[in-house]
Amino acid sequence: MEFDVSMVVRDMCIIVLAAKFLGLLARKIKVPDVAGEIIAGLLIGPSVLNLVNTSQYLSALAEIGVIMLMFSAGLSTNLRSLKKTGLKATAIAVFGVFVPLILGTVLYMCFYGFAPWGDEKFYRAVFIGTILTATSVSITAQTLKDLGRIKEEVATTIMSAAIIDDVIGIVVLTFVIGLKDPEANVARVCIFTVLFFVFVALVGYLIYRLFKYYDKKYPHTRRIPILGLALAFGLAYLADDVFGVADITGAFVAGVILCSLKDSDYINRKMDVNSYMLFGPVFFCSIGIQTDLSSINMSILWFSLAFVLVGLLSKIIGCGLISKCMRYSNRDCLKIGVGMMTRGEVALIVAQRGLQVGMLDSTFFTSVILLIIISSIMTPIILKGLYSE
Repeated sequence: MEFDVSMVVRDMCIIVLAAKFLGLLARKIKVPDVAGEIIAGLLIGPSVLNLVNTSQYLSALAEIGVIMLMFSAGLSTNLRSLKKTGLKATAIAVFGVFVPLILGTVLYMCFYGFAPWGDEKFYRAVFIGTILTATSVSITAQTLKDLGRIKEEVATTIMSAAIIDDVIGIVVLTFVIGLKDPEANVARVCIFTVLFFVFVALVGYLIYRLFKYYDKKYPHTRRIPILGLALAFGLAYLADDVFGVADITGAFVAGVILCSLKDSDYINRKMDVNSYMLFGPVFFCSIGIQTDLSSINMSILWFSLAFVLVGLLSKIIGCGLISKCMRYSNRDCLKIGVGMMTRGEVALIVAQRGLQVGMLDSTFFTSVILLIIISSIMTPIILKGLYSE
């Protein structure tokens, strides 16, 4: 297929300008940049101004953006913090994933009807629950820094649990998407998922040692980020094409493999330049462009409100209750639950992947966007109230 280069360049100009302007505006009102970039996509897309439409080229750039975002998320993983909080953070993360997964699934079925295992509607319901499993604690981290509480045990537990939460959520996503294949069965999906993680555990250690040697010999050189990006694309390809696992899982694992390098922050900064300037805005704008506002009705609006409410409460219930079992005080349990309820990039990535494989309708992007915006606004307000005596 041939592309009209002039139209592609024009679309890129509109997307970058609109995304950055509304992203900065969102930051001014204490909302994540991604919310502004999504709204920019809504405005310039078919739903409002119809300046930019979804194209094969735009979809390809958005896919690269997803892989780079997940690679950066993996690079940001702090394995030392995970070891420090260990069992507590893992238990909180597990309940922080499966309570929203179950409640989200039940919510969809309450609105659109219950269905047995194997039915298309059942998989759609489970996917709605999968979207709710994601956690983004960037807002929480900034709030705790502002309050001078970032080094306390509760803050460390929240940060570590959020990392483990994303790992478990990605595994759940991989499993759910695997079930969508009509030729797949539960055993096959489980086997290939396990094989993938065994493969990356063995090969990943060798890759890490190689990168560590290379990083020591050529520290702080641009070839390290270039090789890291090649690893992310390579594992994303192997995950999808060989193991039938979501490509974003491969990219995330590539970041985790390299996160303990001395130059991991340097690699992340280099990735951030590309993501911030082009691939990130294209991805988040594409979410807005693909969102179909014309099909929104009262049913979707009511569902969106319920989706937001369940999304917020499920994290508080799941993470808070298990924290209580670990002898945290009532106030600390609430802090942990509230700290885990923000959603961000990962929720959008999961939703976008569902749209690609036919497990989610574009109308439901409205619900996800509302959850991200409302949780991002409410979390700092509630946390500041909990920390004030």
